[in-house]
Amino acid sequence: MSHWLALAIAIIAEVIGTTALKASNEFTRLIPSLIVVVGYGTAFYFMSISMRVLPVGIMYAIWSGMGIVLISVLGWLVFRQTLDMPAMIGLAFIIAGVIIINVFSKTVGH
Repeated sequence: MSHWLALAIAIIAEVIGTTALKASNEFTRLIPSLIVVVGYGTAFYFMSISMRVLPVGIMYAIWSGMGIVLISVLGWLVFRQTLDMPAMIGLAFIIAGVIIINVFSKTVGH
């Protein structure tokens, strides 16, 4: 499996787990709570696959950065949470950082 595909799966699984965490209502709802456990377990497993090739710091920066952006968008769409201008600017900086790492860093194997 490609380390990039593994990282993408890890990001998606983390976003699903975090979305379910909000829906679990502090682990008082069974199905969302189970989705949290499965989501994070899946995320960590696929992160470990991507670490075979990617340095841990780079992998974690991409995983957490993209997770922050995606969960912020889902929070806005699903939970009707607002994002003010400073939040959107900060998210844009996170996206820019991930792009800079992927395009210009020599530590990332392409």
